[in-house]
Amino acid sequence: MKIIVSDESYVHLASIICDLIQDAAQKRGTGIAKRSPEYIGQKISKGQSVLAIENGEVAGFCYIESWSHEKYVVNSGLIVHPDYREKGLAKAIKTKIFELSKKLYPEAKIFGITTSAAVMRINSDLGYKPVVFSELTTDEMFWKGCQSCVNYDILTRTNRQHCLCTGMMYDPAKQKTLDPKKKLSKQERWNRFKDFMSGKNKKSNQLKNKDKALS
Repeated sequence: MKIIVSDESYVHLASIICDLIQDAAQKRGTGIAKRSPEYIGQKISKGQSVLAIENGEVAGFCYIESWSHEKYVVNSGLIVHPDYREKGLAKAIKTKIFELSKKLYPEAKIFGITTSAAVMRINSDLGYKPVVFSELTTDEMFWKGCQSCVNYDILTRTNRQHCLCTGMMYDPAKQKTLDPKKKLSKQERWNRFKDFMSGKNKKSNQLKNKDKALS
């Protein structure tokens, strides 16, 4: 198994990757922003994605998008082929794309929105913190990517303040130096995740109290 930064020699895999992303979105019932093979091919050729390859076949993938004049970065389209799931591959890909994002955009805030508890745990291990949606990019093109999600109406009805997704962010200006390659014990991972959930619940309660005050 190789986990590599992409280059133009892998562009021919773009259609296969798009099919994997679409299949995962349908099975989850929540949105992964739809992207064309041409768009994914551009990310691959420009070295803005990470591939997991075994015997020439795609085992996993993730790519980088930048928003608000490169002030924000998102690691999008994380996918692991069904044959390679529950083997730690998602975390390995996320770690690789996270390091690539910091290298390409050292001053950018790296964020994501997800409903996956597994992704939240990985993000927490990498140093992401829970944030409200108002702290994320205001770039309309990013939020337009949520239109393919079945929960999009929740997002629009709440003026992009609430959804089933959780927002998480790594801010290099605030973040203490962490080593994402350091192997954490189960207890350390659990403690970090509990801290994350506590922060998430605190921000959620703050929003609810603000809503009550305005009503």
